[in-house]
Amino acid sequence: MRTYGQYCPLAKALDVIGDRWSLLIVRELLGRGPLRYTDIRNGLPGVATNLLADRLRELEEVGVIRREAAPPPIATTLFHLTPRGEELRSVVRALADWGAPLLGESVGGDVFRSDWVRYPAALYLKDTTPDGPPLTIEVRTGDEPMVIEAADGTVRTRPGPTQHPDAVLAGPPKLVIGVIAGKVSLSDATARGLHYEGDPTVLGRLQPHAL
Repeated sequence: MRTYGQYCPLAKALDVIGDRWSLLIVRELLGRGPLRYTDIRNGLPGVATNLLADRLRELEEVGVIRREAAPPPIATTLFHLTPRGEELRSVVRALADWGAPLLGESVGGDVFRSDWVRYPAALYLKDTTPDGPPLTIEVRTGDEPMVIEAADGTVRTRPGPTQHPDAVLAGPPKLVIGVIAGKVSLSDATARGLHYEGDPTVLGRLQPHAL
């Protein structure tokens, strides 16, 4: 592991997690729980297999992740975040918040995974009617559907479709994320190609957080 050689907490933190791909590995484990090596690799398009193996080994050596043999029928190694690794949740969230305005500058060749919807959803959405009935919004963008659920004042996301969603949000990632983040109005987004099914007040219940 390379080091800055500085007696400074920021430098020491970057010694541990500042290498390329390290925080994105943490992102995958924070969002999806314990994962197989192939699951992590699939969530990191563009990473070289030897580099991923090096990063996993380095993160394990510094106590950010641990590996564990999963019992049958999985019978493979699963990578987990340690409690120390879980403490990076606020760091990842703060960096995602800081980076959100840069999404408007993304180039057309950027890869997008549907699972990454969970980050703008967690950053920007809240249930403004916690006493209201549970609701589900199916988001169709990227490689598979994602579901945003609101119940009891909590907003969650999960992969896969859902039966009888209260609303459907479908279209290019830029428009979908723009609506979720409150950067693009639903009317403007639909005029630019977003498809929305359902009562607009369903989406309106999940008002963007004030930043």
